Amino acid sequence: MSLNLLIELAGGITNILRILAPEGRVTVAVRDLQQVKPLPTSIVSESVLGEWQLSMPISDEISEHDLAEVGIHIAKQQRQQAKAYLPPTESVYRPQWHISPPQGLLNDPNGFVYHQGEYYLFYQWHPFACQHKDKYWVLLKSQDLINWRWHSIALTPSDWFDSHGVFSGHAVSDGDDLWLFYTGNTRLGHDRQRQTMQCIAKANSEGGFTKLGPVIRTLPDGVTEHIRDPKVVYKQGRWQMLLGAQTQQLAGCLAVYHSDNLHDWQFDGLYGQELAPYGYMWECPDRFELDGQTLVVFGPQGIRSSNPHHTIEHHNRIFTVADNQQGQLQFLQGWELDSGFDFYAPQTALTPDGRRVLCGWMGLPDEVDHPSCVDGWIHQLTALRELRWINGRVIQSPIRELTQLRGEKRSLHLTEQGIDIGGKSYELQLTLPWGSELHLMKNRHQQVVLSLDEQSHTLRLDRSQTEIRQGDTIRELNLTTEQVKLQILVDHSSIEIFINQGEQVMSSRVFTAPDATQIALFGAEVEADYFPLQATLKPFAA
Repeated sequence: MSLNLLIELAGGITNILRILAPEGRVTVAVRDLQQVKPLPTSIVSESVLGEWQLSMPISDEISEHDLAEVGIHIAKQQRQQAKAYLPPTESVYRPQWHISPPQGLLNDPNGFVYHQGEYYLFYQWHPFACQHKDKYWVLLKSQDLINWRWHSIALTPSDWFDSHGVFSGHAVSDGDDLWLFYTGNTRLGHDRQRQTMQCIAKANSEGGFTKLGPVIRTLPDGVTEHIRDPKVVYKQGRWQMLLGAQTQQLAGCLAVYHSDNLHDWQFDGLYGQELAPYGYMWECPDRFELDGQTLVVFGPQGIRSSNPHHTIEHHNRIFTVADNQQGQLQFLQGWELDSGFDFYAPQTALTPDGRRVLCGWMGLPDEVDHPSCVDGWIHQLTALRELRWINGRVIQSPIRELTQLRGEKRSLHLTEQGIDIGGKSYELQLTLPWGSELHLMKNRHQQVVLSLDEQSHTLRLDRSQTEIRQGDTIRELNLTTEQVKLQILVDHSSIEIFINQGEQVMSSRVFTAPDATQIALFGAEVEADYFPLQATLKPFAA
């Protein structure tokens, strides 16, 4: 039986919700069961997890080209359905200069790259609800890393190899060509068996992207279906792909492949065993160099913190690594990139002037109940950060372009009397002594508190007196300096704290009422530099 006949019996292409290709079969999920025509016995019809699916044996006359044609039609429908969710909802929590979704859920930044005079930044998006379901990729572009504009819905979960989500990945600028690498995620059958493939798409002349399908179809030995989030770099005269993975012993690791042409990939091996046990899964790897030092970033899941206030199992880590001429990696020293509440899945890009710039997801995988959900959206991306390697450590600072957003500088004399600055989008620079306590985003009942415990030399970030619904409320960071120098970025429902010239960073979603615009300082009196921040970015469809 041909694929066209299956589609006709299913009620036509407009009635096809998704297409799957479990081993030896082809399956379509239908939107409306009433449109399905009487079926021959060779077609199995059943309800699978709320979807009505029709399945038949796949024959030699059905090619991957035929499957791709169905995917093209589904993609058109998906883009049309998503249009209703492109206008941004009004929200008192909406950031002014951070990137947020118009509606629905935003998570990992993807494909952050400089290509032919423009920066490309994609993010994962579920348009229809504040839920982690079938993921799309949205594309924003910028010429200056500050003024981002909406470009398109770049990828949708439309094909047999990614019908349950275009999962995270990266972009490669290779001459005139722009390639997208991502993990195609499908879930098969009543037990939602995960099927994972590493896939590729290419920028086309119409400004969109053409999917070319899987380039890695099978799992390497010793790895479960939890292998994803390709990062592709050019090293030692060939392309290298890094993937977050899980071994069959349920331990996190890094899987590495190589290629001479970006299409044919050979498995090199699994790395990171010298850290074991180090979580049950690693996600979202990145690899880059700073001043000759090779570094690998990833998200280990399942690490237990020694701090009782830190109960979340999703973490961020950066490691120095050594690699030999064969490309084999050895993990050396590691630490947190960000010690706040909300930071995950960071990606970096190299600017034309040689700076390494990072963007992260200001959110966490298990948290989908924030106050902004009332307005139909959740999560945002972090401010972009420059990374430098100084005295054996990574130093992070807001990108220098951020100064373009500054309004007129004011000097604030901070005391416990408090100052109402009349807004919630600003930059604050100050130095605090131990024993002091800074209250930000404050009104009579709400505030986020940054306290410096003199006895333990602990900086404590406390958001328990806010509208937070889900997640931890206290983060602590031990410091050794005599004073604590802070550069603080606030943007309506977020705060990013750069500590001691960027030696440490703490990022957090902070939800307070619109009138929570006061700043107060207890235990000391200091002078602070204050800049209102205003943006002209257009991250939503026109």
